[in-house]
Amino acid sequence: QVQLVESGGGLVQAGGSLRLSCAASGRTFSSYAMGWFRQGPGKEREFVAAIRWSVGITYYADSVKGRFTISRDNAKNTVYLQMNNLKPVDTAVYYCAARAGATMTTRVEAYDYWGQGTQVTVSS
Repeated sequence: QVQLVESGGGLVQAGGSLRLSCAASGRTFSSYAMGWFRQGPGKEREFVAAIRWSVGITYYADSVKGRFTISRDNAKNTVYLQMNNLKPVDTAVYYCAARAGATMTTRVEAYDYWGQGTQVTVSS
């Protein structure tokens, strides 16, 4: 079955950087879209970034555009989220998700598989 395992979260000061990883297994993901979402305390899960695995086309939420970069490594079957210039408002549990069919979307309910999440805490 499909497994998505996130890693790389932690505590960082405002202005710092983190790189999250999502190791994907269980099938070939070339026809999938991969997404990163986050859920802050008391908030709903929200879209952060997405990538079409086959061609590398990306899409970002306005709140992270210019600071975050999503990418994938085909050989390692891994998706990354490089986060720079982090702000306290970025504090959240970050989730990796996979959507069959390659079309990118920001809708949480459109993704078929989810990882367990990794905590990112940004101190001021």
